[in-house]
Amino acid sequence: MTNTLRQITESIAGFDSESLRVEIAQRAITQFIKPVNQSERVPLKQALGRTLASDITAPINVPSYDNSAMDGYAFRGADLTQGEVILKIIGKAFAGHPYHQQVQAGECVRIMTGAPIPPGCDTVIPQELVTEANLQSITIAANAIQTGSNLRRAGEDLLAGATVLHQGRLLTPSDLGVLASLGIAELAVMRKLRVAFFSTGDELRSIGQPLDHGCVYDSNRYTLQAMLDRAGFEAIDLGVVRDDPVALEKTLREACKQADAVITTGGVSAGDADHTRAMMSRLGEVLFWKIAMRPGRPMAFGQLAVDGKTGLFFGLPGNPVAVMATFYFFARDALFRLQGTTTAPTPTIQAVSTDIIKKRPGRTEYQRGVLTFDMHGSARVRLTGAQGSGILSSMSEANCMVVLAHDEADIQAGQSVSAIPFAGLL
Repeated sequence: MTNTLRQITESIAGFDSESLRVEIAQRAITQFIKPVNQSERVPLKQALGRTLASDITAPINVPSYDNSAMDGYAFRGADLTQGEVILKIIGKAFAGHPYHQQVQAGECVRIMTGAPIPPGCDTVIPQELVTEANLQSITIAANAIQTGSNLRRAGEDLLAGATVLHQGRLLTPSDLGVLASLGIAELAVMRKLRVAFFSTGDELRSIGQPLDHGCVYDSNRYTLQAMLDRAGFEAIDLGVVRDDPVALEKTLREACKQADAVITTGGVSAGDADHTRAMMSRLGEVLFWKIAMRPGRPMAFGQLAVDGKTGLFFGLPGNPVAVMATFYFFARDALFRLQGTTTAPTPTIQAVSTDIIKKRPGRTEYQRGVLTFDMHGSARVRLTGAQGSGILSSMSEANCMVVLAHDEADIQAGQSVSAIPFAGLL
């Protein structure tokens, strides 16, 4: 990385670390990251959710031969006239069992879907459009079909030599089917990104431990593990680290050695027990931002450097909903970029708000909502209720985030708002 994070941020117009607009923070993160350039070869069946390391060029045509799109009869289009046509049946063609003889004028071949088009034929009539048929011949009514109908041409799906899938693509089930149709048994993918994460705080207890007065069970590691797993990263859970400078530095060093990226939750605000800032001056370049967003105002971002090994760093807030919001709208795309994955813009739906939503200009707000569609397909959205950053149950109840832009004010019932379905995130 040739430019430091501070140099990059200072070059962005409107950058203000004390009240940083969401889109400017996202731009700074994007400009700072350079992808990890390491790949491996995997069998096709293990490639789902992996990132393609190089373009895939079709080695063959798909389909590799002209074939029938229908069950029916193949014949020469030149036999069609202005009137009724009678053709002699001279054979049969099935998928995997072609008819090899040349078809002459006045002849046809009984053919099934997917079977190769017999030599001399260029048209297929579906069996239901034949006026009369017996074992010897068929009758075609005038103007029942046009020459060239119902053929699947060689290369119609994929043409040999064409680029089929591009480097950086996150492979889907349909992609694996496409690759299988080309006979590709294994392929090069980017290695999985390793992401270490841990929670900080003396008040946190892991599941299975006694819950002392004034303490809470740590939910953040479970949501982080799940979000990392869903995105296809290799997650490394380093547990809960107490508010102690020595313990924190030791864990950060270990995390940097093990992983390409490190995510912490808690310890990035201005509290007396927040030791993360002090560590960063010794462990790398990390900037502490106050993002103009709700939930999730305090966030740290940068790069750790330990014994010649570097790792991306995200210091997320401690409140559970803020952790999810900052992960989805900052860390997730950054990790994909670091892995070399090309991501599409998050899908957004315009929906009518059924609620009055209080909102002050000067920050982007992500409120939990329930998106529905009426019988005409029009989208409507309601909030889940209280929107506090500690109310994690609201994320379970919701199926979308209602995104209220930086400069927007109060939203009235009946007004259109932007909603991001969780289907595009979770």
